[in-house]
Amino acid sequence: MTTPIAEVVLVPAGTVVTTKGDGPVVDLSGATGRVFLGTLSITRIIEQESLDVSIFGSSDGATWDAKSIAAFRQEFYTGETPLLLDLTPHPNVRFLRAHWEVARWGRGTETPLFEFGVTLKEVPADILKEVSQAKVSA
Repeated sequence: MTTPIAEVVLVPAGTVVTTKGDGPVVDLSGATGRVFLGTLSITRIIEQESLDVSIFGSSDGATWDAKSIAAFRQEFYTGETPLLLDLTPHPNVRFLRAHWEVARWGRGTETPLFEFGVTLKEVPADILKEVSQAKVSA
């Protein structure tokens, strides 16, 4: 039995952004499964701003789908937000990258400021099987 990958970093922890952007390209070819638990960790913000983080897929790491595969809910505060990312419906996706959009309104500086990171952990097949069986028997 192969061991699931421990953690994939889509945006390194402590990344500070003031404008929209993209994280590094991440190769998922070492993953044994197609389901991941994503975590958006926001560690610093200023008031009256929002952060939107979405995940895009690619088969070759160069050409990206026009539409995101998944997106975290829009965030306004520090903390952690989970996301279940199921790549099963996207069999050709071998590479991922995070994309973020930032906005700021109100008084003071117009430049948004976020410090955050995004990680993915592979959900082991045996856990997925247990959850599926629990849903059937419920």
